[in-house]
Amino acid sequence: MTGEDSLRVPIDDQAAHSVDLAWEVTKLGAGQTITVNKALIDAYQAASSPHSIRALKSDLEAFDLWCRKIKRPALPATPELVADYLDARAGQGARPASLSRYKASIAKIHQLLDLKDPTQTELVKLRLRAIRRDKGSAQAQARPLRFKGPVRDVAHDSPRGLNVRALLEACADDLPGLRDRALLSVAYDTGLRASELVAIDLKHIVDALDPEARLLTIPRSKGDPEGEGATAFLSPRSVRAIAAWTAASRIDAGPLFRRVQVRRYKARAAVKGRRIETISGRETWDLRKTLSRPAIPARTEYDVGAAALHPGSIGPIWRSIIRRAFDRGALGDLTADDLARLLKGISAHSTRVGLNQDLFASGEDLAGIMDALRWKSPRMPLAYNRNLAAESGAVGRLAAKLK
Repeated sequence: MTGEDSLRVPIDDQAAHSVDLAWEVTKLGAGQTITVNKALIDAYQAASSPHSIRALKSDLEAFDLWCRKIKRPALPATPELVADYLDARAGQGARPASLSRYKASIAKIHQLLDLKDPTQTELVKLRLRAIRRDKGSAQAQARPLRFKGPVRDVAHDSPRGLNVRALLEACADDLPGLRDRALLSVAYDTGLRASELVAIDLKHIVDALDPEARLLTIPRSKGDPEGEGATAFLSPRSVRAIAAWTAASRIDAGPLFRRVQVRRYKARAAVKGRRIETISGRETWDLRKTLSRPAIPARTEYDVGAAALHPGSIGPIWRSIIRRAFDRGALGDLTADDLARLLKGISAHSTRVGLNQDLFASGEDLAGIMDALRWKSPRMPLAYNRNLAAESGAVGRLAAKLK
């Protein structure tokens, strides 16, 4: 590379998925040669998840692109360059949490290449602190998918609004509907993240004390990078949904949740054959014009894939389930405007947030919620329950008495 070049990290998608990185870094900056410590790179690969590597790849590519636009080398980066980059991304709408990740990725590549980390300087820290003061550090929260919707009493109130119960009942009994019902039910029961949900294998489902329920072993998760493992509960509702899906799809081993390709064929009317002498231009006649063809009814065929769903498909699946339920009248107290507004906040994390809030509303303490959803820190469960906590707090209780 010349002095005007910036880092191009050659990580293809296949490598990122298999955690098999081979980074060749040569001349960077003003003729400076950077020696790659292969043992350090290999150790990082072995210690990191594919998700972490994909995130690092994405962050570095974005940083590299910005550096090339302003004709500055990305490596080694100066504190001024990093601070200006964070300001530029903030100006593009990036939130402080995202900026912290970009900063960490820049720091990581410098550490792996045994370069001085520019992100630890006071200039970068103060610029990031100024952005947080200006924009606030609160993260946008996924809209919760609660089992009965926005209710106070999860045991006795009737379902209303956008609720998991209505979505489950509205799922069709064809293969895509059976898959979606099982997927949504398991997601709500377990509070799994998207990457953990699609990683479920049939062998992970084991017997529970309740003969109608099951337990789900979770070999590894975001909060468990060393693979100590955890266990989640699957309700009888989810067990029935899984049984219906696996029976219809004939899945008896491997990934539980898979792609379903749908092929629809239109109906074709019957065709009565004609005699050859009735066809003009008989020297170029088409044999098909002389043959009778029976009517063919419309049909739908399904093809179940062998691989697991991609984590990025979970959010779109939730939104598709919600749209279909609304179209079928299952969310009768919502208007089209309500639906459009609610869909904007739905993500793969919505079931996890919804379960978190339902546990809070049902009276579970923080320790129980952290254990059920495998939280290592109380920060996120408390953040997810912030709105409910306000409603059930002192002012909320007083307002209920004053009605």
